[in-house]
Amino acid sequence: PVFNATAIMLVTDRMLGALFFRSQFGGSPLLYQHFFWSFGHPEVYIMILPGFGIISEVIQVFSRKPIFGYAFVAASTVAIAFLSFAVWAHHMLVTGLGPAWELTFGGASLLIAVPTGVKIFNWIATMWGGSIRFTTPMLFACGFLVMFTIGGITGVMFAVVPIDWSTTDSYFVVAHLHYVLNGGSLFAIWTGFYYWYPKITGRMLSETLGKWHFWLNFAGTNMTFFIQHFLGLMGMPRRVATYPDLPNWGWMNLLSSAGAWLTVVATLFFIWNFISSTRKGRPAGNNPWGGWTLEWATTSPPPVQNFEQIPPVRSRRPLWDLAHPENPDWKKEDAGGPKARPERHGREGGTGQP
Repeated sequence: PVFNATAIMLVTDRMLGALFFRSQFGGSPLLYQHFFWSFGHPEVYIMILPGFGIISEVIQVFSRKPIFGYAFVAASTVAIAFLSFAVWAHHMLVTGLGPAWELTFGGASLLIAVPTGVKIFNWIATMWGGSIRFTTPMLFACGFLVMFTIGGITGVMFAVVPIDWSTTDSYFVVAHLHYVLNGGSLFAIWTGFYYWYPKITGRMLSETLGKWHFWLNFAGTNMTFFIQHFLGLMGMPRRVATYPDLPNWGWMNLLSSAGAWLTVVATLFFIWNFISSTRKGRPAGNNPWGGWTLEWATTSPPPVQNFEQIPPVRSRRPLWDLAHPENPDWKKEDAGGPKARPERHGREGGTGQP
């Protein structure tokens, strides 16, 4: 709604002579920035929240261990959604808002890092002590943790007003943005694609090609964007078609370009994997990953009606309950997970198949 209202005001300024944003007639360009970023910044979190859900599911399945501190993970999602509407002006700290507002939005930007950090530590704690299977979805989930953490750390740096003044509109911003969106949202999308592709199609993607895709993508993304942090700190502005021949700028940009081409090669591996697996990938079976959620209880691909009879759902892991009616999950304590060793306890070490 905010974006639509802003677009309407902008069109009426240009087409009908209104005075919302035209400074020469008493309008305020700064008002446009407020309206735009009050849409634009919550949008970034809207893009990452589904990725958080994907990562939470995949990490616990391939760690063969229930997610650590589920209540905190869920509550942090709500906190992020709420706080995302209070941090928009940290993109505007160089516009002269004044010390009070700079302090307010800088503090809000630091605050929103707290629930995000809670998620990161809970995901790591879920992996800690688990019986991890490094399948392609799990590799992309681990890559997400690395990349999103780097992007989050540089985001916290932008909350410090003097650092933001020094790095705004530089390649440091480009690096931060792409670590969050490419290393965050896109890696989460790859995670979910490799995880649910067998359920959607009934066939498995090649693990060998998938791992080539991951490692080339991971290396290429870091080659492309990590060096841009240093270019930004050295003063290279973003949104430029060329740049002056200053010391070290040439080889740094060349390395960044080489990394971008490496991600193109990685994408070719994915395309070949997708085409070949769709035609002749090995059958997936109903539950190839040993998942615990309800979609794995039906065939792959699912029939139109999904289930002849709706399975009972009494916990967050209904397939565990079906497989172990004598010791169902919904009767257990869920706070810290079971204490038994994975190989002795089906909830952590078993497949969870009914």
